[in-house]
Amino acid sequence: MKICKQHASLSQIVLELKKKGKTIGFVPTMGALHKGHLSLIKQSQKENDHTVVSIFVNPLQFNNADDLKNYPRTIDSDLEKIKKTSIKNTIVYLPIYEELFPKNDAFVLTDLNGMDKVMEGEFRPGHFNGVVHVVHNLFKHVQPKSAYFGEKDFQQLAIIKHITKKYCFDIEIKSCKTMRDKNGLALSSRNSLLNEEEKNKALILYSTLVEMKKQKENLSPKEALEMAHTLFKKSTLKLEYIHLVDSKTLSMLSSEWHKNSTCCIAAQCGNVRLIDCMSI
Repeated sequence: MKICKQHASLSQIVLELKKKGKTIGFVPTMGALHKGHLSLIKQSQKENDHTVVSIFVNPLQFNNADDLKNYPRTIDSDLEKIKKTSIKNTIVYLPIYEELFPKNDAFVLTDLNGMDKVMEGEFRPGHFNGVVHVVHNLFKHVQPKSAYFGEKDFQQLAIIKHITKKYCFDIEIKSCKTMRDKNGLALSSRNSLLNEEEKNKALILYSTLVEMKKQKENLSPKEALEMAHTLFKKSTLKLEYIHLVDSKTLSMLSSEWHKNSTCCIAAQCGNVRLIDCMSI
């Protein structure tokens, strides 16, 4: 495992690997790594000669200062986990803010077709502008053949697929299955901020998604959403949204199901905000 902090040193490694015809997979993270992140790394290692894992808590995608301040930072533990997972040629990139977002940054935000205005975009204004900016610049730094993202961040994944085409990046975006604990709670870096009681309460997100999927044959999307809201009223979590959307366009479904229907949900559990989704 190699560790790079400077863009120049990473660029030199990337250049030498490409001269040798080696393929590079990329796993961007904000650290506080869990089994979901490690599964992305393992998938990249299986499919590429080398894998770059970035760890960078991106301040541009936080619309809440307290959320940024409280976001878990466990760099020593993260490096140890990556080291144990590194079955093949892994490079850890720890970018410096001033190099990732230089004063002469040529980044220009592309049209996101309204995909940044719904769900997460509605509750976290400006969030996806920050996500797009950091992913755009990381792609330019790493120049991978493929990049790996978890399906739990469903809206983010859809937007990244969109901007990859818009910015003409020759990168294959790989979506990887959401990893869950034994009870069904989607793994998230923010789970480390929950106590055991809160983790049990948070299972309402998963159970609601499962029930939505069960009722697809019996209810219209509108009726299924009404049922979900009723289920959530029994919980102490504060529901922010639950939407049924087309997986590709993120357009809302109400009268009929699409073959690419996905249910997305977000709720506040104590001081921790959680999201989850499931293909319906």
